[in-house]
Amino acid sequence: METIKFDDIAALTAKIGKEFGPWSEPIQVTQEKINQFADVTGDRQWIHIDIERCKKESPFGGPVAHGFLTLSLLPAFKSKEDYTITGFRNVVNYGANKLRFVAPVPAGASVHARSRLIAVEPRPMGTMFTRETEIQVVGQQKPALVYEALMLFVK
Repeated sequence: METIKFDDIAALTAKIGKEFGPWSEPIQVTQEKINQFADVTGDRQWIHIDIERCKKESPFGGPVAHGFLTLSLLPAFKSKEDYTITGFRNVVNYGANKLRFVAPVPAGASVHARSRLIAVEPRPMGTMFTRETEIQVVGQQKPALVYEALMLFVK
């Protein structure tokens, strides 16, 4: 595996690509996870937690995960990049340029993620990475979520 120092802008820029990397290992989004997320956030909307009502009234035929639950799984996906970043003190979540919830994640479904580096910019405190990630229900063609994250690798 190639090792790249976080402030080697030329080497990092060479990793910017039009193609996404490989899919991560899948993670199952169980009804229990959905219920726990509802408890933590206070978002107890029936479309997530009321199984019987969802079977009768939901356009999805059953409960679906919260969009932000799906987003919150990002750290759990193990990246399969062919390089690793070194030399930084820590990584700060700097925010997002784009976040779209494109398709539902049904309770019980498995999701996986893939990403690509789309920009690298030197900053006074380190290097800003912009990474686009798709999370998709395994077996579906349409992504459930598209996220363009900003991460500051701090020197």
